[in-house]
Amino acid sequence: MSERAHAEAALMWGQTASMNKVLPLYFAGHGMPEHLTSGIRDHLESFEPQVTPQPDVSYINPIEPFRMGNREWLPLVSGGHAPGHVSFYHGESGQMLCGDAVLPQISPNVSLLPGSDPQPLLTFLQGLRELRSYRVNMAFPGHREPFTDFAGRIDSLLLHHEERLETAESLLASGPLSAFAACEALFRSRVSTVHQLRFAMSETLAHLVELVRRKRAIVTELGGLIVFAPTNTSNISKD
Repeated sequence: MSERAHAEAALMWGQTASMNKVLPLYFAGHGMPEHLTSGIRDHLESFEPQVTPQPDVSYINPIEPFRMGNREWLPLVSGGHAPGHVSFYHGESGQMLCGDAVLPQISPNVSLLPGSDPQPLLTFLQGLRELRSYRVNMAFPGHREPFTDFAGRIDSLLLHHEERLETAESLLASGPLSAFAACEALFRSRVSTVHQLRFAMSETLAHLVELVRRKRAIVTELGGLIVFAPTNTSNISKD
């Protein structure tokens, strides 16, 4: 078993490998060069003082109303952006505390990460459609100002991801690509920091695996790397 595969397996089975070690190896297997994966590792390690020690976590029951501010709110669990992301809806006022599930000006990052949701984009899109079914007069996001056109914003996010899937699929038409090569083409000059690269790479992977799920692409290995190709590709050399 390769070092990368071993690290992924260790994370999946709850052994000692940390995300700081696993994610750079995971990205390397998808074509990211070493000088960038080492930057990812250093970047992740810089967060440790901010999250150590880890806080105690309390859980809510999503099938029961949650009381805040003398109101009872309906918890709505929608993943994709983050596992277990919860929005809160107050039906009488039509107010939605949507957090990072729906943002008014940017698209929430949707990341494929080892050991987490294997289909984060599918989960995210399903969550958006569920949130859209509620009558919302005012939405309160995790970033920027409250906004009113909640349904319209969800529609634009759904369209954005369908367009991104089409763009990613078109990139594969010329031949198999690693996720890193696809990431470079999709995000081009918009990625200028390691922090942005981590999100861009993980989101590219989320879209590529969604193409595979929809049978619009296949995943295989080529030259020791994981690559994605159109479904009509045949006789791909693995040398």
